[in-house]
Amino acid sequence: MAGGPPKALLSSGPHSLRDMPHPLAVSSSEEAVGGDSTPSPDLLVARSFGDKDLILPNGGTPAGTSSPASSSSLLNRLQLDDEIDGETRDLFVTVDDPKKHVCTMETYITYRITTKSTRVEFDLPEYSVRRRYQDFDWLRSKLEESQPTHLIPPLPEKFVVKGVVDRFSEEFVETRRKALDKFLKRITDHPVLSFNEHFNVFLTAKDLNAYRKQGIALLTRVGESVKHVTGGYKLRSRPLEFAAIGEYLDTFALKLGTIDRIAQRIIKEEIEYLVELREYGPVYSTWSALEGELAEPLEGVSACIGNCSTALEELTDDMTEDFLPVLREYILYSDSMKSVLKKRDQVQAEYEAKLEAMALRKEDRPKVPADVEKCQDRVECFNADLKADMERWQNNKRQDFRQLLMGLADKNIQYYEKLTRRMVRETVLEWPILCQLSGRIAYSRRR
Repeated sequence: MAGGPPKALLSSGPHSLRDMPHPLAVSSSEEAVGGDSTPSPDLLVARSFGDKDLILPNGGTPAGTSSPASSSSLLNRLQLDDEIDGETRDLFVTVDDPKKHVCTMETYITYRITTKSTRVEFDLPEYSVRRRYQDFDWLRSKLEESQPTHLIPPLPEKFVVKGVVDRFSEEFVETRRKALDKFLKRITDHPVLSFNEHFNVFLTAKDLNAYRKQGIALLTRVGESVKHVTGGYKLRSRPLEFAAIGEYLDTFALKLGTIDRIAQRIIKEEIEYLVELREYGPVYSTWSALEGELAEPLEGVSACIGNCSTALEELTDDMTEDFLPVLREYILYSDSMKSVLKKRDQVQAEYEAKLEAMALRKEDRPKVPADVEKCQDRVECFNADLKADMERWQNNKRQDFRQLLMGLADKNIQYYEKLTRRMVRETVLEWPILCQLSGRIAYSRRR
């Protein structure tokens, strides 16, 4: 397996943040409900409970939830999302140099994480730390806790089938390294997740043990209480755009799962065919030692079969190392998006329950209670962040699958070109001899 430097992923943000209203900015009610995004009818119900307009601008995250902490971070967000592929990128992360550690209790692999940045949040311009898989898992869980409204990129699956894949083999370690590198680059390219404090700790701390021993975040406990309160409540109506996203993800995951299963069967059959070819070729070479005039053409057939074996092995490796991991990543991606959709529905269910409770009280209040306002803010936060992340994910998906399918087509073309060139050359050189010998054999049989 080739172990070259990891390729940087192209970033594709939803829109330039210059064109998006800042969550702290003052906007008119016309701007809040105008544009292409139409508020859910359930959210508009709140207007009847007071004079205050509860509909927030659908272009950012309210303060105190997902926004970066400093003004310099906000400026960096503008730079990152406006020209992410230009000189304004200020954060670069790579995963390389896997090393095997053998201890008394366990054996594991660590990877070197190299970070270069000009952000003021970093004390040094460059960091180099070593992390194992469970550290990446810790980071992802912390991102889910602290950024519940955002789509968190998936990690490669931890467990493998025992006896089928050796998790300490060079091929498996390199495949995982590429996946972990892509995971961090997805976060680095995100205009919100890249400023998360846990991500900063992951990239800079020499030892994560002190951070990993911390208890469950308050936000997680609040989320669990929301699940308990809204567990038996059914949404009156999910907004059409989010219902469409849910249906799309179901179909997308189903189709990718089918492609993944078929691709694995093809690879299995190719491997079995490769084993037969490796046994088939040497037979002709051994046979040639027993023949006089047939020695040269038989050696040519043996060489041709060997060339076919090499080409097929390369094609199988490409599918195993490049094609299947992308399919698995996007299957896991769809699961992550479904999880965020479920959280959004839980928050909307909580909001609807509070509105119904207010209506049942039949009390004349000059303004909407603060807890109802906060709940609606959370719904709007989920809606804005989820739509932005969905658009970013769609852009990345188009780029990744375009590159993947074109690469697969090129590999297949190269495979058949190698076979054709070799077979044509052997046919041109050896065909006259084979014809002459077959003619002699037929003549001797007639006599």
